[in-house]
Amino acid sequence: MTTPDGGAASPAEAQAEGAAARYECGICWAVYDPAMGDEFWQVPPGTAFAALPAHWRCPNCDAPLAKFMRLDGPAA
Repeated sequence: MTTPDGGAASPAEAQAEGAAARYECGICWAVYDPAMGDEFWQVPPGTAFAALPAHWRCPNCDAPLAKFMRLDGPAA
């Protein structure tokens, strides 16, 4: 990851970006957005994908965590 001026991002900046990363289900394409959390599983907003419990599953199709892929770019 680089900063807007082309320099390297600090480890704290890289970690913060990773915590805000959205993930998409490879089965049904539902998106987990940490800013929104997951009302179905009662996951509060601000919960990073990496912090989801191991038993968490896609609220749309019941796919496991392993079926999710990280999305690049900002939320639309």
